[in-house]
Amino acid sequence: MPIGVPSGLPSAEMTGLAREVMSRAYAPYSRFRVGAVLRGANGKLYAGCNVENSAYPQGTCAEVAAIAVMVADGERRIVEALVMGEGDVLIAPCGGCRQHLREFAADRGADPSVRPPPACGAR
Repeated sequence: MPIGVPSGLPSAEMTGLAREVMSRAYAPYSRFRVGAVLRGANGKLYAGCNVENSAYPQGTCAEVAAIAVMVADGERRIVEALVMGEGDVLIAPCGGCRQHLREFAADRGADPSVRPPPACGAR
């Protein structure tokens, strides 16, 4: 399934993993924790969280962290992505993360939109 064509809600496994890694985020400056989970074309899930640094913008976004884990495992294609932040407000990847997601999208012509979690938040 291409990144740009959501076919429904993400799996409970993806949602749970995103919530788990979001809780591990290092965000002492913004206090805005983010978790991202990607499904590779191989079916495996890859998770990442944001890691801030006082030398802004040297931190790492959750989406980029998850992509790095995926690439380190030898996978090069994303077929599904979920990004979760705390609270009730829907969040979307920044422009840089959208470009990273597009780079590894299974369907590179697709809009790199990302599905919201079922409740659009982690509460």
